[in-house]
Amino acid sequence: MAALHQHGPGLIPLRAGVGLRFRHHQAVLEEHPPIAWFEVHTENYMGGGRAPRCLEAIRSDYPLSLHGVGLSLGSAEGLDPAHLARVCQMVERLEPGLVSEHLSWSIAGGKYLADLLPLPMTEEALAVVCRHVDQVQGALRRSILLENPSTYFQFRHSTIPEWEFLAEVARHTGCGILCDVNNIFVSASNHGWDAMTYLRALSPAAIGEIHLAGHSMLQLGQGQVVCIDDHGSRVVPPVWALYEAALGLFGPVPTLIEWDTDVPPLDVLRDEARIAEAALERQRHAIRSAIAA
Repeated sequence: MAALHQHGPGLIPLRAGVGLRFRHHQAVLEEHPPIAWFEVHTENYMGGGRAPRCLEAIRSDYPLSLHGVGLSLGSAEGLDPAHLARVCQMVERLEPGLVSEHLSWSIAGGKYLADLLPLPMTEEALAVVCRHVDQVQGALRRSILLENPSTYFQFRHSTIPEWEFLAEVARHTGCGILCDVNNIFVSASNHGWDAMTYLRALSPAAIGEIHLAGHSMLQLGQGQVVCIDDHGSRVVPPVWALYEAALGLFGPVPTLIEWDTDVPPLDVLRDEARIAEAALERQRHAIRSAIAA
C-alpha cells in the first residue's frame, strides 16, 4: 500500500516515527534513540549552516521523510520555479523515503503568507491542484503524498466535499495521500462533518502515511467552540480512536507523531510513538488472524 509511494534506499517502515525538530538534533546524534524514522519540514533545511549537516548525519542512520510547507499547490498564479528547484535539490541530496506537501495555498502576488490557507473546493481549483501536483511529480521524477488540511471556515461557493476533492486529485495525478487523522478530527468538529465518511472516501491504496498530533479548543462567544490544530500537545483519546478506525480501513501505514509548538523532550514524542506502534501491531494481529481463520 504505502510502498507504492516510497523511493530511495531509506524506505519508510510500516511503523511509527516522529517529527524531528532542531532541539532534538543533538540527542539523536549522541544517543541514537530507537525511533523507526523521522520526518522534517523541507524548508527548514534549505539554507546553509549546521542544521543541514546534522540532518545528513541523522539521515545516515534513520529513514527520512521530507514534508514540505511552501510549494503552495493551490496558488492560481502557478508554482514558484525557484522554490521547486530547491525542493528537488533537497530530495536529490537526502534521498527520502517519502515526500509530501499540503492541499493548500500560501503565496499571493509572489509573497509568502506564512500560513497554509484553505482552497475553495471547486472544479477550477481541482484543475489547478492537479496541474501543480503533476508539475511537482515530473520535476522530482517520483510521486508525492498530499496532506488534507485542517480548516476553520468553508467557502460558500465550494461544490465538492473536501474528501472527494482529495480523492480526485489522487485519482487524476497518481499521487498518494498523507492522511492527517487529527486534521480530519479538527475539520469535522468545526464543520459538523462525519469523520468516518471522510476516511471511507479515500482509497486505501493511495494512503502512504498518517499524521497524528494534538489540538486545542478555543472558546468563542455565545457558547461557540473552535478546534485549533496547534500541534502543541499529546494526541487526545478521540483522535486515537479515529486512528484505530483508519487503520481498520487502510491497514498498517507509516505513522508520524507531529509536535511543532511547545516542543517537549524527545522521550515524550517516543511515548506517543509507542502508542501508535501498539495500534499498528493490533492491526497486524487482526490481519494475521483473519488470514488464519
